[in-house]
Amino acid sequence: QLQLVESGGGLVQPGGSLRLSCAGSGFSLEHYAIGWFRQAPGKEREGVSCTHSSGDYINYADSVKGRFTISRDIAKNTVYLQMNSLKPEDTAIYYCAADESTWPGSCPPEYDYWGQGTQVTVSS
Repeated sequence: QLQLVESGGGLVQPGGSLRLSCAGSGFSLEHYAIGWFRQAPGKEREGVSCTHSSGDYINYADSVKGRFTISRDIAKNTVYLQMNSLKPEDTAIYYCAADESTWPGSCPPEYDYWGQGTQVTVSS
């Protein structure tokens, strides 16, 4: 069974950091584009970041540029989202997703697999 499992969410004060993990189970994330998304209460889901399987394309939403970093650990079959300088408006459920297709120069418009999400709350 192919699964994505997110972890690393929690409660953090403004200005703090968290590192989210997206682990693949039953398949190798090495061959998939990975996207991170978030959905805050009452708001639509938004794309946060994506990386192609080759690693030669990475994209960030304007709202997180300079604060968030996406990376892979192939040996651990895990993709990370390092989140620094967190703000209350970053509060949301964060999801990772995987897509096997290749979309040169852009994030995939659709993803094949989704994780269950991890809650991030930024509050003092």
